[in-house]
Amino acid sequence: MMDYVIMVVITFGALFVLLAAIGIVRMPDLYLRISVTTKAATLGVGMILIAAAVYFGEASMTTRALAIVFFLLLTAPVAAHLIGKASYFVGIPLWRKTVLDDLKDSEDTHSLLGIDEEDEDADKKDDSQKPESEV
Repeated sequence: MMDYVIMVVITFGALFVLLAAIGIVRMPDLYLRISVTTKAATLGVGMILIAAAVYFGEASMTTRALAIVFFLLLTAPVAAHLIGKASYFVGIPLWRKTVLDDLKDSEDTHSLLGIDEEDEDADKKDDSQKPESEV
């Protein structure tokens, strides 16, 4: 009976990994691809590892599999978020039908330092007020 449960869990895990692969091909832009892949692949690989831990039933194998699942659940969303934010920062375009861009007004995508023109003007004014010998 336990073999059937393990088979079902592995099958669902493989289906989630397949959905992640299909999502990579079908989604129109990088941000949607990251979103679909991270969620589906994390769940799929996690289910497969949990099924492997149950199948082998040894404490060492179960501990390793659960540690990998825990590490995967912690790192995959963070990595996807950082890749998406870095992509937005360097100017990878959103899909043309994207409705909402939360980062549009909060991020300066064309300046690596994030220095506004106002800050540069303020620095020039400070330099112009100093005597020429100090500039």
